[in-house]
Amino acid sequence: MEEHYGIKYTRPQVVLLQDTGIGVAETAARTCYDSFENSENEAIQSIRNSLPDKRMRDTLNGIEDSKLLDDLAWTYFHHSILEHANLSYLVRGTSRGVLQEHARHRLQAISVRSTRYTMSGIINAFVASQNGGDREFFIKTVLGYDMFVTADEDYNRLEIGAMYDKLLFQMKKVEDFNAIAVAKSSLDYLKEFAGKPQELYDALQNGKKKRNVGDAFKHIITDNVKVDMVVTFNLRSLKNYFALRDSGAAYFQIRWLAEEMKKATPKKYLDLIVKNK
Repeated sequence: MEEHYGIKYTRPQVVLLQDTGIGVAETAARTCYDSFENSENEAIQSIRNSLPDKRMRDTLNGIEDSKLLDDLAWTYFHHSILEHANLSYLVRGTSRGVLQEHARHRLQAISVRSTRYTMSGIINAFVASQNGGDREFFIKTVLGYDMFVTADEDYNRLEIGAMYDKLLFQMKKVEDFNAIAVAKSSLDYLKEFAGKPQELYDALQNGKKKRNVGDAFKHIITDNVKVDMVVTFNLRSLKNYFALRDSGAAYFQIRWLAEEMKKATPKKYLDLIVKNK
């Protein structure tokens, strides 16, 4: 938990899911120079005379140090070789605002929790609030989702209240709000639990979900909403990412994410991309 301009925020969580090792990057460099015999790593020395089998590949991917890569990275600045190493991270609890910043880094693979398919609970809470509940029912229900990076309840109540107001505005503008908000198989619950908001909400939550409900309603959320994502960088792109985002000039939330990603990054990679780490 950290405070920024008087508001408390939660930091994202990061786990390294997979890394391809630095052995392939050294193999690529040795291929360029035909210098396999000069490697301090026996697995790479052997490549000159034979193609790697599975045991050799496992050894190759387990290499922890490479003097050649160090020279290329820090003396000759031959960074294209670093593109042969890849790392994938699972990120939990960053914000949609960070997602916009992240998308500016071209060379990455990124898969993000979809608002199109994951907003049904919010919409169910609103539908229940209009069937015997009220604005406060909606706010209290959505507060339980822990859906914002901000950790200040008073501030989050403002966020959720604004979501309620947007949904109420839209409900008054469309002909049949419930038809776009609730799965067809769950529409009967509106009559069965009329005047019973909690029972209706529970029934909607346990029933079939309206899969693409976010098509109609994703505009109600803000950049403050938490997102989860998996991101994959090659090592050269990761070097650029850390240089730009682990900086006092970076947007504070993406700087926090870069800091957590760096903590999850093994030393053998940081040695090649971060000075004075």
